[in-house]
Amino acid sequence: MVRPRTCRRLRFRPKAHYFKPQGVSMHQLEEVVLTKEEMEAVKLKDFDGMEQTEAAEKMNTSQSTFQRILSSARAKIAEAIVRGKALRIEE
Repeated sequence: MVRPRTCRRLRFRPKAHYFKPQGVSMHQLEEVVLTKEEMEAVKLKDFDGMEQTEAAEKMNTSQSTFQRILSSARAKIAEAIVRGKALRIEE
């Protein structure tokens, strides 16, 4: 049986929800979707410079779960950049 998912605290609301390579029309692009949780994790760790334990507490999650969320987000961002895909952040 799967453990129930805990409610995570998400405070960041990005001003832009879509990023795409310049010079490529939208209908030609594949999309990579970044979840709200992944965006929050990237913001707390990489932008705000928080330690993982502090960022995990802010998101109301364990450090290991925070690490999985952050790793997933970084992989998606890297895929979008390296493969020239659009990056959409969930609203």
